[in-house]
Amino acid sequence: MKIAIGSDHRGYDAKKRIVPLLQALGHEVLDVGTTGVESVDYPDYAFAVAKAVGESQAERGILIDGTGIGMCIAANKVPGVRAAPCHDSITAEMSRRHNDANVLCLSADLLGEELMERMVKIWLETAFEGGRHARRVDKITGFEQRALAAGAAPSAPLGP
Repeated sequence: MKIAIGSDHRGYDAKKRIVPLLQALGHEVLDVGTTGVESVDYPDYAFAVAKAVGESQAERGILIDGTGIGMCIAANKVPGVRAAPCHDSITAEMSRRHNDANVLCLSADLLGEELMERMVKIWLETAFEGGRHARRVDKITGFEQRALAAGAAPSAPLGP
């Protein structure tokens, strides 16, 4: 699987640990940066990873910043992206199983190395369950597509 990964300065050290893990698991990695611990703006990297996933240049993405929240907010602005901020093994698994999340957002400040690596492995190995969950994900995708077609912001009230 091809995985796009990005971080801001607070997530840089964690990203340096995750990239070799991904490669050891047999994945191709597209590292969009950052390249050091100098302060940067997290939306730049969130948008780069999200665009790679949304435009099918990568099958999934991983974003790492201080809390995982800012990256998630930015990534979810990109069409086709379902980013999830996960904080433990269960949320990592359920984001895939029930929500078909294609971008994993992690906290460099709040997660230990071992837990973060375990979460990445679980997230990559967990399949989307489909069934009733597919209907719900399809509603999200349909809403997004109608909003884009109407030239409206995704928050525009377009009905169910």
